[in-house]
Amino acid sequence: MDSGPGHVAITGASSGIGAALAHHYAGPAITLSLLARNRERLERVAQDCRARGAVVETAIGDVRDADAMAAWIAACEARARLDLLIANAGIGGFAALAEGVGEPANKTAAIMATNMLGVANCVAPLLPHMVARRGGQIAIISSLAGLTGLPQAPGYSASKAALGAYGDALRRQALPHGVRVSVVYPGFVETPMSQGIPHRRLFLWSAERAAAHIAARLARGKGQIVFPWQLHVAAWAARALPHGFADAILMRTRHR
Repeated sequence: MDSGPGHVAITGASSGIGAALAHHYAGPAITLSLLARNRERLERVAQDCRARGAVVETAIGDVRDADAMAAWIAACEARARLDLLIANAGIGGFAALAEGVGEPANKTAAIMATNMLGVANCVAPLLPHMVARRGGQIAIISSLAGLTGLPQAPGYSASKAALGAYGDALRRQALPHGVRVSVVYPGFVETPMSQGIPHRRLFLWSAERAAAHIAARLARGKGQIVFPWQLHVAAWAARALPHGFADAILMRTRHR
């Protein structure tokens, strides 16, 4: 029986889902390697996890820096075999269209560099280690926005859609080598990022509930983790409907 991961690395661990996952996994005999950009918030999370009995190492870094992420992964592996990487760091883009149509190219580039390339910068240096020992798990945090293009956030939706394709492809590559890859598609979760969304956050979950749900399904080896079910059904319907109907429905949500 799988006893669960002994060493978990989490990017974007200073707040939101990343912090909630750190708290969820923290406990005796657990090593946590936590990375974020905000030192003060990250240290608060680390202190809480240490109080729960975990051994915690923190690092300040930007996932867009490929060399820095390769060095961080190497340091994690040197500390203890890395059982689970949760590639969670990301930035939002829901306010981009608040004042008009279109999204500045530099904003789209920044979102893609963090949300998509930032994940690849962490996953790529780790996979050879996991493949060599035929074991390990990688969780990529996408979004339900990646299952359909939201008019409020074209760049964000595109970055999360790219993560879905990337994670699915990696899963199919890695599974024969004993490495599990999961893509997580959360709906609205109560986080600092989601508070800036300029419309109703339907079926809102707490970060703690989301973390428990993700961890339970990672333990079962689920390749795709999508929640809540109501928004999953809505996203599926948007993809199945003729585009004219889906466009009309999604366009109505833009300013709500």
